[in-house]
Amino acid sequence: MRPARIRGTLPPRLLRAAQLTRRVATHERTAAAARFTVRHGMFATAGAGILARRGWESRTTARYERMMRAAEAAGQPEVAMEWEQRAAAFRSARHQRRMDLITAPVRLAKSLLVGTLATAAGLLALGIAMAISTHHVGETIAPAMFAIHLATMVVYIASVVWSPMLTVAPAIALLACWNAGRKRQAAPSWALPTNNGGDGEPITPSSVVLALRDLGIAPLRKAILEMGDAGAGMLGPITIAGCGVEVDVQLPTGVTTVEVQNKRRKLAENLNRHEHEVFITIPQAARTVRLWIADSGALDQPIGPSPLVTDATATANYKTGRAPWGQDLRGDAALISLFQRHLLVTGLSNQGKTVSLRSLALWLALDPTVEFRIADLKGVGDWGMFDGLATVLIQGPTDDHVIDATEMLEELVEEMERRIQAPAGTVFPPLIGIVDEAQVAFMCPVVGADKRPYGGTKATSRYFMAARKIHNQGRVVNVLLWQGTQDPTDQNLPKLVREGAHIRASLVVGTEAQARMALGDKAVNGGAAPHLLRQGLDKGTLVVTGDGIKLAPGQSSITVRTHYIPDAEAIEITDRAKAERTAVTTRAATEKDTEEVDPLADVAQVLGDAPRMLTREVLQRLADLNPGFYRAWSPQDLKQLLESVGAAPHKSDGQMVVTRAKVLAALARRDDDAPESDAE
Repeated sequence: MRPARIRGTLPPRLLRAAQLTRRVATHERTAAAARFTVRHGMFATAGAGILARRGWESRTTARYERMMRAAEAAGQPEVAMEWEQRAAAFRSARHQRRMDLITAPVRLAKSLLVGTLATAAGLLALGIAMAISTHHVGETIAPAMFAIHLATMVVYIASVVWSPMLTVAPAIALLACWNAGRKRQAAPSWALPTNNGGDGEPITPSSVVLALRDLGIAPLRKAILEMGDAGAGMLGPITIAGCGVEVDVQLPTGVTTVEVQNKRRKLAENLNRHEHEVFITIPQAARTVRLWIADSGALDQPIGPSPLVTDATATANYKTGRAPWGQDLRGDAALISLFQRHLLVTGLSNQGKTVSLRSLALWLALDPTVEFRIADLKGVGDWGMFDGLATVLIQGPTDDHVIDATEMLEELVEEMERRIQAPAGTVFPPLIGIVDEAQVAFMCPVVGADKRPYGGTKATSRYFMAARKIHNQGRVVNVLLWQGTQDPTDQNLPKLVREGAHIRASLVVGTEAQARMALGDKAVNGGAAPHLLRQGLDKGTLVVTGDGIKLAPGQSSITVRTHYIPDAEAIEITDRAKAERTAVTTRAATEKDTEEVDPLADVAQVLGDAPRMLTREVLQRLADLNPGFYRAWSPQDLKQLLESVGAAPHKSDGQMVVTRAKVLAALARRDDDAPESDAE
């Protein structure tokens, strides 16, 4: 009753004014204007702080210290050490600049004096030349007077422009601050404009429980209804994870994790999300599923450019470094170690397979010790920027190109076997063989002269067996095989080959069976679902499994949104890599050298002054002398050569050796017989 009495005692005019004021204050336009004012005011204020912080970091080591702390927190001591070295270089350069400032006034005064005298002398000389030419003595000072008038005009123009510049400068500075704040969205969330890109609602414990209750799993629904806390006890804390949230759900007895995984689409719709915005994985805890739920529309936004593009000083280290491949769903950098790891990338056609595989090669190209041998069986120029960087570059889809690619792999096998037989402790540089569109090789119907097919999945297949041999033993001597293939089946990607890769990554594939071929049963059973990615919309998004990339405890795979590096920027990166290397002559195919070879003379050359040498050492030196010809030689080949000229190897201290005297004698006999042969 009291409010009514008070209202009754107010004059009608004052009451109407109060109602009008209240209506105006609570009107949507007033609220929008208030949000607009706060938003843009905070943009300018926070932007000033951002610019001030940038200026401070450009003059101090604050940036380097921040990056060192981040690297230490991420468990990357080598990265922290690199930033510490950069900080030391910055301090040294800053100290040198400060020392230069001490002597700057004297040097500036000298420069001004010398410049003034030189200018005056030049003007005087020009005036004398003009006076001689025109026969007028007054022309002597004409250039000097012109310079004086020009300086007067410049001063006048500056005086006219100076005042407006002073007036506009604060507005320009304010605009710069506002723009910096706007780019960072540095305003309270309630003042920012509503994101209309999606229709999702905030994820709360009650919304998750309701979504699980209505999945259509009867035991789960019954258990939730019977819980005294309405199912809240099933949920762990909901935490922000990148562009979404993450929550662990401990299922009641009678409900399996597979049942929830199979209901992914319905769960997403119950949460007011699209299917691709909900990921279900299996953590270590028993009878538990981990839900990652994206902010509505967040996965449709592109990620930033690759650090290889933005940082022209980026380097790589095959042994200790990690390639920046993209971002995981949390928004953290997805870094991958390539040290002694075979790699397989698969997926449907035109989904970003080549670019994803190539981006790793572009990073590794920045390590000058790495050698590449590449076969692109698509042949449209995707790997053309490696010409002059790779020692072998095969580009084309024909059977002849498959034959070249197969021989390239067989050369890798020969090099691998040579390294394995080298003396213990020998360190070998990394040798990376890359075959893009490897399914073309497996499906090749050509049969060689030895009756062995180049393609196929049997033990007689030359490509298949070369790949298997590299997978079996290549890692320990740094001979690695990377393959990219599309639309995997048992025919174009044999089981033994796909399981030989240490790191397996899949873009979108058509079926769960293909997902299992690409990643293996364990990864798919643990929640990996490349078959649920969206064809055409999730280009460059990979589901990755293997020990080369950091996985959350209990997880068997990780989803990575890879950086897209266009051809033009890839060429810039390879140009930087070439500048750090000695010149490389790229072979377009793997034919053996056709120039005439004299094996006996080569044996004499590698023996040098040694009276005798072990046969295996002779073979190794011959392979180093002419890899294309001798790398495939066995001890039996060397024995047959020397026996045919009467210089057969013999045993010395239980080991087969080649004697220099016998080889030289055989050469002399051959030279003596040459004229007679020619005469005949």
